[in-house]
Amino acid sequence: MQSMGYQNMQMQQLQHFWATQRQEIEQVTDFKNHQLPLARIKKIMKADEDVKMISAEAPVLFAKACEMFTLELTLRSWMHAEENKRRTLQRNDIAAAITRTDIFDFLVDIVPRDEVREEGVPVARAGIPPADAVPYGGMYYMAQPQAQGYGAPIPQVAQNVTGSPAYIVGRPAMHMDASMYMSQMPGVPYGAPQMWPAPAAEEQAEVPPASPSENASGS
Repeated sequence: MQSMGYQNMQMQQLQHFWATQRQEIEQVTDFKNHQLPLARIKKIMKADEDVKMISAEAPVLFAKACEMFTLELTLRSWMHAEENKRRTLQRNDIAAAITRTDIFDFLVDIVPRDEVREEGVPVARAGIPPADAVPYGGMYYMAQPQAQGYGAPIPQVAQNVTGSPAYIVGRPAMHMDASMYMSQMPGVPYGAPQMWPAPAAEEQAEVPPASPSENASGS
């Protein structure tokens, strides 16, 4: 019973919408100003190689048709949002309006309906890097954490959208290995404190300054 009430109300809204549109079209006197840019519409029309010439009034009709198409689809989508007690128009509302209207069948593949998605729960997408990854040139680089005990950060290898290890942009293709950025002594476990040998005694010895008598005899 409630669904019948919704359908009757929606039918009245659609009838009022089209009556208003017809009245506006009959009373229009300004054909120079439009809601949609005519140059953009004309460019889309010329994308068809078979179209050679376009008259001046053709883009005007297309502009009004696109405006009415957008308004009707928005109205039908909003009806679906109200049925679900929501005040925000979502993609699923547009998809539902498309599936309910036969003349919008050509949009079914363009706006697929996501039945699995729950409201308020984001859907994870495969191949999308974490939020702290920085995109650059189609690759993603993770933020560099500060290494403990060393002054320089250790680059962390990130994964690009294809799942393969990222490489340094602008350099020859080579894998980013963290061990390449630190000198490691043989036999010492990785990450352990390193003790370097003291310099040789002869390198530490300093030449004593010459006495005044030696300077006098030399002169």
